[in-house]
Amino acid sequence: MNLILLGGPGAGKGTQAKKLIDKYQIPQISTGDILRAAVKEGTEMGRKAKEYMDAGKLVPDEVVIGIIRDRLAQPDCRKGFILDGFPRTVPQAEALDKVLAEMNSKIDHVISIDVDEEELVTRLTGRRTCKNPDCGQMYHIKFNPPKKEGVCDKCGSELYQRDDDNEATVRSRLATYNQATKPLIDYYQAKGLLRPIKGVGSIDDIFTQICGILG
Repeated sequence: MNLILLGGPGAGKGTQAKKLIDKYQIPQISTGDILRAAVKEGTEMGRKAKEYMDAGKLVPDEVVIGIIRDRLAQPDCRKGFILDGFPRTVPQAEALDKVLAEMNSKIDHVISIDVDEEELVTRLTGRRTCKNPDCGQMYHIKFNPPKKEGVCDKCGSELYQRDDDNEATVRSRLATYNQATKPLIDYYQAKGLLRPIKGVGSIDDIFTQICGILG
């Protein structure tokens, strides 16, 4: 079962991916993770990626696709995989289709976790993290507040808001997502692979919706 998870920042893709891994015993493939792994291992594609990363440039699609091709060829992907954070654009989706066709494989379902934009802003701007690096406990001022405002329940350290969780940055991230990634929804809709679900409610409710699609 080969899956793609789509959804804006804060939609809950990472949380649902973890539950899918546990239930279906298939790996989650995060582009960031496999890029770092390829660089660390010094593979041919990893060395190419490192050149761009060291120069502060975006790693081009053909290198990312090469790294993904290498990862999908690993034995743990034989029963399926979950792609999270890739593809981000229609050209990447087209390149992925070609790679999978060469491997006699294909995408089975594209699960789009739909959450209203203002809800995503509330979710992301409300996150707070413990400043103690040995703790790192996460909170949310609305959904999971600490007992005492601004103080970690576990270790008593101060809580802070990450730079990329302030409202201006969050809205910029959402604008980037809408511009580059939303066209993917049309792309997979046209292929009959899109499975939209409502990303509101409890984590378990959302997971139940996904499992209902996968059977």
